[in-house]
Order: sequence, then structure tokens, then C-alpha cells
Amino acid sequence: MHSQSNPNAACGQSASRAAPRQPRLSPLRHPRFDPAERPFIVIWEVTRACDLACLHCRAEAAPWRHPAELTTEEGRALIDQVAAFGAPSPILIFTGGDPMKRADLVELVAYAAERELVLAFSPSATPALTPEVLGELHQAGLKTLSLSLDGSEPAIHDAFRGVEGVFARTMAAWDAAIALGFKVQINTTVTRRNLYDLPAIARMALEREVMTWSVFFLVPTGRGAALEQLSPAECEDVMHFLYDVGKALRTKTTEGHHYRRVVLQRTALARLGLAHQEVLALGPTYAALRAKLGPLAMRSEPRRSPMDINAGRGFVFISHVGTVYPSGFFPAPAGSLRAATLQDIYRKSSLFVRLRDPKLLGGRCGRCEFASVCGGSRSRAYVLSGDPLAEDPLCTYSPGSFPFQAELASLLETSMARPRSDTPPAELAGS
Repeated sequence: MHSQSNPNAACGQSASRAAPRQPRLSPLRHPRFDPAERPFIVIWEVTRACDLACLHCRAEAAPWRHPAELTTEEGRALIDQVAAFGAPSPILIFTGGDPMKRADLVELVAYAAERELVLAFSPSATPALTPEVLGELHQAGLKTLSLSLDGSEPAIHDAFRGVEGVFARTMAAWDAAIALGFKVQINTTVTRRNLYDLPAIARMALEREVMTWSVFFLVPTGRGAALEQLSPAECEDVMHFLYDVGKALRTKTTEGHHYRRVVLQRTALARLGLAHQEVLALGPTYAALRAKLGPLAMRSEPRRSPMDINAGRGFVFISHVGTVYPSGFFPAPAGSLRAATLQDIYRKSSLFVRLRDPKLLGGRCGRCEFASVCGGSRSRAYVLSGDPLAEDPLCTYSPGSFPFQAELASLLETSMARPRSDTPPAELAGS
């Protein structure tokens, strides 16, 4: 993106007068509660064991379970602590590794459902993920799950997952979940390996009418440290591509927090009646992805606004052994459930408290007008620099360079003034 450091206010005012007025919907959502007091999403890695060998695995999973995993009783205590945050409850996501490796999984799901928690499930596509087990989980109270799809065909997806046959099992699980009445989210980790397959994955998601497509922007930790990341310019192009896809399919990002900045920019330009291609210097990746995608049918309902949460600010991750982290991609612990309660760690740990203060952000993130609603990936900043408050190196934006700051300020004010969102039952992890 070019710097755009000399905004033309007169041009912006003229375009605003000529453009048709659009409904003033809030472009961002915020938890209706204070994220300093309680999380919006709690992710519990119930086990690190998994039979896959995914190239990006943050957990570096192995086939066997760790002997120090939280026990069933400790799992129940964790569920009680999540419920103790009060209504509307945080979303509790069971993930792994492969959660199917735990024999007490159905029991834990049923217990969490009894506590009236909002639940979601993120399994691995292994032979253990059968229609029968999905039926048991659904009967126990689980209604939403996410499946990973990193390629539109077996050659791409199976190579990424490290085991043949995973693509076929994913499709079978997807069909079984829909037949059982699950709401299904599809997760895609974007790397150089599957970058230009994103349009085909989007088409699959559209044809199968998924609830949401969530695109993960790689944080180089675990096995993912060996993968080549997208460049910042490619990342920018992908985010604008996702905004376009969002006209037909609910889209969101994980560890791509500046997608919220893209949403605000695109919303401002649309309200001014300006074509984004003429204002934003998008690159060849955007053009190639849009060309591969082709035309999209517009949805009748408004797009799903991204949720304003971040690592330690509305988001918390609990490892298989009870260690608490700001996110699953942020390898700096804030405490252990075997030494303190989740409430105390989330509310009082110095790491979490610092992450929630945008005034402490450094570099471009600290100077950015979007800091209060974006903040960049704290996980990526920490992994690549050792400083959790450093700027996100995957963002191209130069603070203050958007040419229409008055419209942007109005959008930010509207967003912050709108009633905050309840916890929606269909929301899974992602920004």
C-alpha cells in the first residue's frame, strides 16, 4: 500500500456528497462486557496427542498423551471456572492435538452443557472422528464445530496435514456434521503452499453453506517456524480478498488482527462512493485471487462484523497441562490452573494486564489510529521480536496514511458507541 500521506479533504467531501447514503451499521463488534474482567473465548487444548503431522502445528503434537494432562476432575473444575465468569458465558472451545484422544471427551462436553456454556469443538480429521462419535457429542450438547481445510483437493490438503486420506475424512466429517445439525466453521491456514488455492476453498465453503470461513495467518511457532510466511504485501492483498468474499460468505481471521483495519478502510471508501482499487495500492496477489474467484452473489443480510478481541484481551488459551496463555500462538505463560484460578490469572497477571493497554504498544502499532480496535498480532510480535508489545511485522500500514481520516474517525466513534455484542452461539475463535 502506498503511503497516502497527503489526504485531499476537498476530494473526500465532494465524494461524500455525491455518494448514496448507506445504512450506518457498525463495522466492528465488541463484547458487551469489559474484556479486562472476562474473556470472550476460552480455548482448552484438552490434549496435545494427535496422529497427524501438520506442517504448521503450533503444538508439535505427538501420538501419545502427556501424563500430566488435566484430569477429568481438573477439567470439570476448569469448566466451573469458565461458568463462574457469568452470563453470557464465554465460548468454550475444545481443541487439541486431537480431542478424540481423550476417552472422557463426551463426559466433559455434557458437563459443560449442563453448566449452560456456549460450546464449540475443533477436532482433527482422524479415523476416530466418526459419525457415531459426532452424534454422541451432539446429543451431549455440542452444536458447533470447526474443521480444517487447507486445500481444495487432496494433493494440497493432505500434504499440509502430513498424512494421506485426511482430505477425504474431512469431507466425510463435514457431511456427517451437517446431517446431524451442527453449525460448521471451516478453518484455513494460509501459507505460500496454498495461497492461490484460497478462491477454490472459498467456493467450496459457499457451495456447502458453511457458517463461517476463518483464515489463519501463520505465526511461526512450533512446526510452523519452518514454513515461509506471506510477505506483508501479500497479507494485505489476502485481507482485501477476504473482505470481498465476505459479501457472500461470513469471513474472519485469526492472528490477522489488521483485518479490522481493512474492514474500516473499505467501509469508509464505500460510504464515500470511492473504488478501493483507485485509492489503495493493492498488489498482484489481490488481482490474481479475485480473478480466480470470479463473480459472487451478494448476500441479503449484512456482513458479519469482525469481533474486537485479541490475545489476553477477550481471548485466553489453556494448555493440556493447565498452563494459561494469552493465545495458543503466544508461547509465554501467564500462570497455571494448578496454582491459581482462571479468573485471577486472566484479570491480574502482569502479562495480560499489559496486553490490554493499547498505550503500551510500540512501533507503528503504538502510533496507529487503529490501535484501539486492532493492536496487531501480539503473538507474532512476541515470536519474532521477543517483545509482546512490538509492532506486528505482517502489517503494511503507515499510521495516519489513510486519506479520509474524518470518515474513519466517524466510523470508529460509531463502532465504539454501538451496543456491545452478546456472545453469539455460532462464534468460534478468530478476530
